[in-house]
Amino acid sequence: MSSINTTTGAYTPKRQARNIVQDIAQDSDGFYLQQRYFSPENTSDLLVLTMDGKGTVMQPNSLRKCTKKGAKQQKLKGRLSAGEKKDRKRMAEVAAVYTTKPLHRSPESIMSRNDNSNVRPLRVPPRNKRVWASVERSAETVIEEAFLEVLERDPTQSRQWVVLVDGHPHQLKQIYRVMKKLNIDATVVMDFIHVLEYQWKAAWCLFEKDDPEVEDWIEKRETEILRGNASQVAKGLGGSATKRKLKQREGIDKCIGYLLKNKSRLEYGKALEQGFPIASGVIEGACRHLINDRLDITGARWSLEGAESILKLRSLRSSGDLEKY
Repeated sequence: MSSINTTTGAYTPKRQARNIVQDIAQDSDGFYLQQRYFSPENTSDLLVLTMDGKGTVMQPNSLRKCTKKGAKQQKLKGRLSAGEKKDRKRMAEVAAVYTTKPLHRSPESIMSRNDNSNVRPLRVPPRNKRVWASVERSAETVIEEAFLEVLERDPTQSRQWVVLVDGHPHQLKQIYRVMKKLNIDATVVMDFIHVLEYQWKAAWCLFEKDDPEVEDWIEKRETEILRGNASQVAKGLGGSATKRKLKQREGIDKCIGYLLKNKSRLEYGKALEQGFPIASGVIEGACRHLINDRLDITGARWSLEGAESILKLRSLRSSGDLEKY
């Protein structure tokens, strides 16, 4: 609205601006149906899919039923009691699909802090990237849209497909359910940054907060995980905690559980050999650009129609399709 006011000198009421945005965004779904890949991409490069969820503060009548019910059941009117949540957010599902060249690396090249080489392999920027988000449609619907988008690009599934995830159990169930429904064979890879965070939580159970040796400890174990030895690292963590008779070992137990539960998605040795991406920077950036920078501004509470329209327009812009639209 401020841009319109500055350009035209006229004041635009909030409701009118909201209606303009909704009118502009209403054809975005039809636009992408027309812009589908009618012929497969002429390349053998990797196809990457990645998804994540992000909460958006909504008006009470725009919350999902379960969240709305939780908001009504709060015990106190003036503040939250112990253990209660605000129950004012609705999850938006964010998805990204892109093509990229394989980048072959070694575990040491990723984790070593002593490499003085000035030349590091850089991944070629992704091509044909499309990002989008929806707060209106269910997460599983958005995930299915992502797989259908990739099927348009590679209908025979002759290329290597990589699905980058952060390990959220509910999202994983939805991904595998959609893959089974569409008869899709893809490699699911866990975001390495999330694994690294669990390792740090385990490390603080064994080291003092200012102990410089913790970095070497992290480097050794993460290098082993990158070699595909997540189960052995989990076993070693459990042995260390038992040997030291630690009483405060919650971080270690969580890390062990995470590594063992996701070991089939932590085969980084094979992933690095084949040049797969192992970090979800693309989807994290999409969450920031699509949602945080606009929908997550201080004091904002969105209607369902308003939030969805904003997401559609920001998705078009982030995907580089706004001018064509």
